[in-house]
Amino acid sequence: MRRLLLLCLLLMFGGQRSSACPQLCSCLGSQVNCTSRSLTSTSLPTSFPSGTTKLLLHKNLLTSLPNGILDDLTSLHFVSLQDNPWVCDCGILYLRAWLLRQPAALKAHWGVSCHSPPSLRGRQVAYLTEEEVLKSCHYWYCNLALISQVCLFVFVVIQAALLIALLVFLRKFERLSKEARRTRAESFLPGEDLQQN
Repeated sequence: MRRLLLLCLLLMFGGQRSSACPQLCSCLGSQVNCTSRSLTSTSLPTSFPSGTTKLLLHKNLLTSLPNGILDDLTSLHFVSLQDNPWVCDCGILYLRAWLLRQPAALKAHWGVSCHSPPSLRGRQVAYLTEEEVLKSCHYWYCNLALISQVCLFVFVVIQAALLIALLVFLRKFERLSKEARRTRAESFLPGEDLQQN
C-alpha cells in the first residue's frame, strides 16, 4: 500500500517543474544567472524554476537549446542569450520559433546571432528564414536510414536463402528416409528367406 501511494505521488508531482535553483547556476529571487559557466547544449539544466522572471544564459558555449526548455517560463520578462556560438542548422529551429513568439519588449533576440555555418555567420537567429536554416541542415540521418534499409534487405535475403536451403535439405532427407525404408522393407521380404534356404 505504501509503495502504491509513493508511486501515485511521484506521478502527480514528478512532471512539475522544480522551484529549486539549477545546479550550475545561481539564483537571486526570481533571477536565474547561468552566465559564463561554459554551459553546452548538453550540460544546460533541463529546467528552470517556473517563476523565473530573468534568465541569464549569455557567454556560454550553447549551440542550440533543447526543445521546450523555455516554453513553461510564462513569467519571463528578460532573457539574455548573446555571446554563444549558435549553430544555425536544424537544431536552431526551436530557438528561432521561441524568439519569434516573444513580445518585442522582451528583446530576447538581441545579440543572438549565428556562429556557423559560414554562410549564415553573423545573422540574427530571429530573422533567419526557415528555408535558410533548412538549407544548412545535414541530413546524415537520411543516409543512415538508407543504410539501415539496405542492411535489413540483405538480412531478409539471407534469411530467405537459409529457409530455402533448409527446405531443400528436408526434402532430400525425406527422400533418403523413404528410400532407406523401402530398401529395408525389400531386404526383409518373406519369400526371399525361403528361396535362400
